[in-house]
Amino acid sequence: MKALFTAIRDALSGGGDVVLSSIIASSGSTPRGSGAKLALFADGSTKGTVGGGAVEFESIKLAKKAMSERAAFSHGFNLTKNQTADIGMICGGQVVVYFQYFAGGDPAAIRLFDGIVSLFDRHENAWLVTEIRDGGVQRMDACLQDGKPLFGSGISQEMLLPLLRSRAMLLEGQPGYFVEPLTRAETVYVFGGGHVSQELVPLLSHVGFATVVFEDREAFADPALFPGCVRTVVGPFAAFEKQLKITCSDYIVIMTRGHQADFEVLHQALRTEASYIGVIGSRHKIAITNQRLIDAGIPEAALSRIHTPIGLPIGAETPAEIAVSIAAELIAHRAKHTEEYKHG
Repeated sequence: MKALFTAIRDALSGGGDVVLSSIIASSGSTPRGSGAKLALFADGSTKGTVGGGAVEFESIKLAKKAMSERAAFSHGFNLTKNQTADIGMICGGQVVVYFQYFAGGDPAAIRLFDGIVSLFDRHENAWLVTEIRDGGVQRMDACLQDGKPLFGSGISQEMLLPLLRSRAMLLEGQPGYFVEPLTRAETVYVFGGGHVSQELVPLLSHVGFATVVFEDREAFADPALFPGCVRTVVGPFAAFEKQLKITCSDYIVIMTRGHQADFEVLHQALRTEASYIGVIGSRHKIAITNQRLIDAGIPEAALSRIHTPIGLPIGAETPAEIAVSIAAELIAHRAKHTEEYKHG
């Protein structure tokens, strides 16, 4: 998503017009859910997606219309075969796509998207807010946990805060507010910088996780080994607590080079509030480590927090395949907890 907003900012800064297409409502079975975005640029190129297939094809045509008319409007798609608005898809759901025109060189739009891009480096929970009135976007802004708009759009903090607290995504009426998650505070802390980690970190970055690699060997903490990594940290595994602050939003992935280091990291990890703790290794190795943890005073019930063997069971063998299985498990964990957050 950062790349999409960066491309929009750069195009606007260069004087090029942009139309941003966003799914603002979805129901049933659809290729993509609310928040999916596609940008159309003045040269006809696009970035992002609203699901591909017929929906995307029709959305690009409508985005071109919005650009030529310098307009903003929404359009609903029925994805059922027998609906009068059928577009040749049989997913069975419905989506509403909003099309918003931004003029090239507009200082307010440039400031907005530049500010949005900067949020991706702050690793905080942030939301993108769109105020829609009389069928058109009136204002866009972003806010953090306190609901206060960050970029001076004039959107009411008093209006937004209840929406964040109630996990609301869309408020009907005049005006209506579409509030969508933009960035997340969670970080994946990867302990060990070996071959699997070197495959895993870029993959996690690509799917929206912020990553930090912790190693006790400088050669394996070289940032060049981990494209997309936020940072690398060198220090003793037995005392990582002195260098890292793990929160309840964070993930811990343990793949050090040996049993002793795994034990040292796990012993501390289980004293944190980390949302996810996963360990690579065989069942035999895991059984030995678990017994050592119990002998060291860790309650047996606490061991249920550990995801091990780490990763979804897809028959992975190579470092790249193992990385895919781990990333898939983290995505599943994130999706589950996102739903709990929305409805909790």
